[in-house]
Amino acid sequence: MIGSLLIANRGEIAVRIMRTCRRMGIRTVAVFSDADRDAQHVAYADEAVRIGPAAARDSYLRAEAIMEAAARSGTDAIHPGYGFLSEKPDLPLLCRQAGRIFVGPSAECITAMGPKIGSKLIAEKAGVPSVPGYAGEDQSNAALAEAAARIGYPVMIKASAGGGGKGMRRVFEAQELLPALDMARAEAQAAFGDPALLIEKLVMRPRHLEVQVAGDKHGNVVHLFERDCSVQRNNQKVLEEAPAPHLAPAIRSKLLERGVALAKAIGYDNLGTVEFILEDGLDEPWFLEMNTRLQVEHPVTEAITGYDLVEWQIRIAAGERLPALQPDIRESGHAIEARITAERADQGFRPDTGRIEGYAEPASIRIDSGVKAGSEVTLFYDSLLAKAIAAGPDRATACARLAAGLRDFAILGPATTLPFLIDAVEHPIFADGKATTRFIEEAFPDGWTAKRPRQRLARAVAALLWLEKQKAALPNVDAWNSLPGFRLLAPAGGVATSRLIAEEEDEATKLEVRLLPDGRRRVGDANGEIELALRTDPESFELAFEGRILRGSHATAGGRIRLTLDGETFDIRIGSEARPAAAAGGGGAGSGAVLAPMPGVVAEIRVAPGDKVEAGQIVAVLESMKLFTSLSAGVDGVVADIACQPGDTVQAGKRLVLIEPPSA
Repeated sequence: MIGSLLIANRGEIAVRIMRTCRRMGIRTVAVFSDADRDAQHVAYADEAVRIGPAAARDSYLRAEAIMEAAARSGTDAIHPGYGFLSEKPDLPLLCRQAGRIFVGPSAECITAMGPKIGSKLIAEKAGVPSVPGYAGEDQSNAALAEAAARIGYPVMIKASAGGGGKGMRRVFEAQELLPALDMARAEAQAAFGDPALLIEKLVMRPRHLEVQVAGDKHGNVVHLFERDCSVQRNNQKVLEEAPAPHLAPAIRSKLLERGVALAKAIGYDNLGTVEFILEDGLDEPWFLEMNTRLQVEHPVTEAITGYDLVEWQIRIAAGERLPALQPDIRESGHAIEARITAERADQGFRPDTGRIEGYAEPASIRIDSGVKAGSEVTLFYDSLLAKAIAAGPDRATACARLAAGLRDFAILGPATTLPFLIDAVEHPIFADGKATTRFIEEAFPDGWTAKRPRQRLARAVAALLWLEKQKAALPNVDAWNSLPGFRLLAPAGGVATSRLIAEEEDEATKLEVRLLPDGRRRVGDANGEIELALRTDPESFELAFEGRILRGSHATAGGRIRLTLDGETFDIRIGSEARPAAAAGGGGAGSGAVLAPMPGVVAEIRVAPGDKVEAGQIVAVLESMKLFTSLSAGVDGVVADIACQPGDTVQAGKRLVLIEPPSA
């Protein structure tokens, strides 16, 4: 058995693997970049080794650095997690040469199934049908354009070397193809070190289904049933569940049989996932790809089978036979996983960064997390913070438990997708088990926006929290009497009032807070008054309002009050009316300014000062959390100024290019 294990990864998956190792009595070693020195996975491990600078290409993607760390720490084995080096043959080959165990499939299996182009050829030989498409060696624009025309638009471009939504673009018309190819190649190169692409027919209403398979070094191969991962944004999964809802028995049999057939065809020898796409209303699942690693969504399979899949990986890698063979593998109940990411769902899932000031997990459901209070969310890695997994005897129970758990989950700092996930889980399309990969556009056709029914109440709570903070900062002074904007309306024991300003993004609201003799408060705004009582501690509060008790979490940083209330998250700046809160950042930059829509690294500048440009023309490309975003001119005109260069790290709202419109 393995005695010590180095986890060549970061974030929630590194912590997840370490938990199983702890239970098995295996010593763990973390690796970290300069950006991750104080990360959760570093603190959780028995030992940690630095492997390089912040950028993934200089740290987590360097196989030689991983091997050096393993040698320095004296570990027996290396687990790659998912992403980074997990689907490259480099690490298992180096482990073989060094006499270390690689916790994953053989280099030969990864080589066979890693590239999507090669995997489709193997699937064809194994009798597993694939989505119609082009997977040829000629990667020229001309060859790909000819293939797209032959397949027929719309088409999907995909990176051959990886997944996770990187290097993927939907193309609906021929004139969109060449820019999409450029972007897909750049993302594929950045994420996987391989720019090769393939083109497939775009299935318009697909379900994304996958089969969890496992094989050992003794020739045994089994499946652990299927998952449905149809709810996606930007080609990345958002909600995953097992088993797949409303799947006809005949389709399910095809799915499971084909998954096992493909694994057997290559002598697969660890855990992996065979992914399929099923056109809504049809009965033929098409092979998409095989992920030769542990999946992000593996916990839902663990929930319905009762097996620890990381333990399976470790035991198989150590040479043991599968812990169970097919006749003994059973499923029970239903499980759903939600991925919580640092993104603004109300702004097209724009990535967000910053320090997590407050963090509280729900006790009612399983949470796999890679962050804590104090963690920094940077632009160097993907946006996944944590996963919430709920299980129950049936799907309706799992849905209800997940929604309740998400409401009790507090992450205060960067924006997260928690409010969106609550709405998604409770939406009738998902609740009825009828979601396809078009779920988000169909459920929220105008884009998702927060409902915010507790916004007025949250402002009132933020105001009281701010006043409490001022009082704590002045322990020997009556904070109510010392605050600018305060006036005493009655003798001692009477009523006192303080006038404040609450700012949320670009909206400012005047508030009047009245302290009543019995300790209650009334907070008034233009719409009337709210009467409430508040109890607080450093991280949470209890609110009495209209005969109800509501609870939430709060944190204060940078002059802002961040809080959760009834499943909603708020970020509010409070100041006194005489000394208002600082103006919100950003500001209007003018129609000729091209601004960074998110924090990121400038990947390309495609214009120079003096160039004439047209509205809609791409002038710059921004990389953030492994994804590339094209930035276009908003007006016709001439490039007057470029305020950055490739490689610069920029914050959201930074002006990158200035275009002067033609004079009238």
